[in-house]
Amino acid sequence: MRHRQAGITVIGWIVLLTPLAIVLYAGLRLAPFYMNHMKVVKALDQTAEEFRGDTGANATLIRNSLARRFDIDMINNPKDTEIQVRKAGSGWDLATDYEQVVPLVANVQLLVVFQKRATTSGGDSMP
Repeated sequence: MRHRQAGITVIGWIVLLTPLAIVLYAGLRLAPFYMNHMKVVKALDQTAEEFRGDTGANATLIRNSLARRFDIDMINNPKDTEIQVRKAGSGWDLATDYEQVVPLVANVQLLVVFQKRATTSGGDSMP
C-alpha cells in the first residue's frame, strides 16, 4: 500500500520562514527611524501652520519655534540647524533632506533617505 506524504517538511518551513524573519527584523530595526521622521514631519507642519499668514515672520522666529518643537519631541536627527528656512514669495519654506544609516547585521546596513517640505504660504505642504 502506497502512502502519500502530505504537508511541509521542517526544511520547507525553514526555507519559507527565513525571508519572512529577515524582513520582520529589518522592519523592527527601521521602526524607530520612521517614528523619528514622523516627529520631524509633525514639527515642520506645526511650525508652518503657526506662521501661516504671518507677515512679520522671519527666519530667526521660525528657527526658534522649530528648535522648541525639536527639544520637546526629543528629535536629535536632523538637528534643528539642518532645516533649511527660505523666503518663498509671500511665505517661508521649511525643508529637510537627510539620511539615516540603520545597522542590520554585522557589516550590513540599510540607508534610508527622508525628505520633507512645508510652507507657510496658503498652499498645502508637500511630503
